[in-house]
Amino acid sequence: MAGAVAGVLLTGGTSRRMGVDKATIRLGDETLAARAARVLAEVCEPVLEVGPGRSGLHAVADDAPGGGPLVALATAVRVLGAGRPILLLGVDLPLVDAALLALVAGWPGDASAVPMQAGFPQLCCARYGTDALALLAGEPAGGEPAVEAPLRSLRGLLERVGYSAIPEDDWQRVTRADALDDVDTPEDLARLGLGFSL
Repeated sequence: MAGAVAGVLLTGGTSRRMGVDKATIRLGDETLAARAARVLAEVCEPVLEVGPGRSGLHAVADDAPGGGPLVALATAVRVLGAGRPILLLGVDLPLVDAALLALVAGWPGDASAVPMQAGFPQLCCARYGTDALALLAGEPAGGEPAVEAPLRSLRGLLERVGYSAIPEDDWQRVTRADALDDVDTPEDLARLGLGFSL
């Protein structure tokens, strides 16, 4: 699978509710950023960090800091191109493992593939197909004219191009049921039973 899907780690969030940069939180011997980089690299090649350089990966700064995950993905497309899918992973998903990422990366079909959790798409642990990336790069797929309304979110991007939803039953066969729980506060880390240091 290596080389079929590029990996992008997002580390540029403001972490206001956490009180410290989430990427630097330590779980045992690893920071969240280092752990996420490691599991992404088990599945994807190349792997890029979009953010301040917390993971040890090659890092590029957001084109518009504070612009959120859509801007970060657009930054990655500018660097990596839109010729192959990108597996996006937010640094605040500390329980995502390589088995889950491999399932998402290899989900059948060419469309974007997004795991569902409690009825909602988990947009920061998802494979973005080349049609979505081309639209984000301003290169309309199929020669169609560009849509004039500006894109404002990852959800809006996927609403334009469509996506394949990965049911909870499918992804929970390969990993723990809470693997897609994100952490925004120290209480979230404690609730997940993670031994951490800020």
